[in-house]
Amino acid sequence: MNVTKAGESSPRCSIVIRAYNEAEHIGRLLYGISQQTVQNVEIILVDSGSTDETVEIAQQYPVKVVNIAPSAFTFGRSLNLGIRYARGEFIVMASAHVYPVYPDWLENLLAPFSEPAVAVTYGKQRSPQDAKFSEQQIFVRWYPEISDLRQIHPFCNNANAAIRRRLWEQHPYDETLTGLEDLAWAQWAMEKNYAVAYVAEAEIIHVHNETPRQVYNRYRREAIAFKRLYPDEEFSFWDFLRLWTGNTVSDLWHAGQQKQLWRHWRDVFWFRFMQFWGTYQGYKQSGPLTWQLRQTFYYPHGWRLTGETKQRAVEPIRYNF
Repeated sequence: MNVTKAGESSPRCSIVIRAYNEAEHIGRLLYGISQQTVQNVEIILVDSGSTDETVEIAQQYPVKVVNIAPSAFTFGRSLNLGIRYARGEFIVMASAHVYPVYPDWLENLLAPFSEPAVAVTYGKQRSPQDAKFSEQQIFVRWYPEISDLRQIHPFCNNANAAIRRRLWEQHPYDETLTGLEDLAWAQWAMEKNYAVAYVAEAEIIHVHNETPRQVYNRYRREAIAFKRLYPDEEFSFWDFLRLWTGNTVSDLWHAGQQKQLWRHWRDVFWFRFMQFWGTYQGYKQSGPLTWQLRQTFYYPHGWRLTGETKQRAVEPIRYNF
């Protein structure tokens, strides 16, 4: 893989990876990057105090390691730190526990930047087959099979996204948010008349092996950030009851249709409860919830079958670990 060094021309893109104790996953991501059709890249790992073998595994690949103290960590601050070390015209963000499905992941993720108005792109995410069923349903809803190269809302996700560096220089990520720094940045870009592009072909697998408490904390943290971004929003106890019930029933129905009900019925109940209880605890405010983002984040699927992935005429990357 061609990774640029000092004095060489700028890379096609810089990939910034945030990590903390990701030894189980980081090797798969870095191997997937090495198999990409886009090879002129640099990789920057922002490590926030890993105590496992994350850094040692990363150093088996051409990676620049940057450290941030755990006490100083926020999602926005760690990204800003990594980007300051980056030299690429485009900055790709990838979580340490994702890995690309196809060798043209980067190629597809960067393709919309041929249009000067595009500020940020993000790609499809799917769960591994053994993931919680409700997590699989969320990914299918948030990341459809059809691309949308000029969205009407700022939703995106920095587990699998890219931005223009020159725009980041005008407006770095908000370091004070507890999450959703990606949505905040996209909202700023859209206010400046730039576009957000969703690319279904830029697909990754996103591994979330979370406990109930971790699911609760994730959605509570994101709700606190969402409240900062949209101070007039609300999420009432009635919303919690209604959306927990609606999503649980929807997931159980889909699990039954896919012959996975017996395997997943328990995790459907606790996952959806922790998702919406964490959301409720994070909000506690007044005002109407934005309809488009409510639709994106919370509402269950209709009764059509889900889970089928659009087939591509591209050989996927073969992972043997």
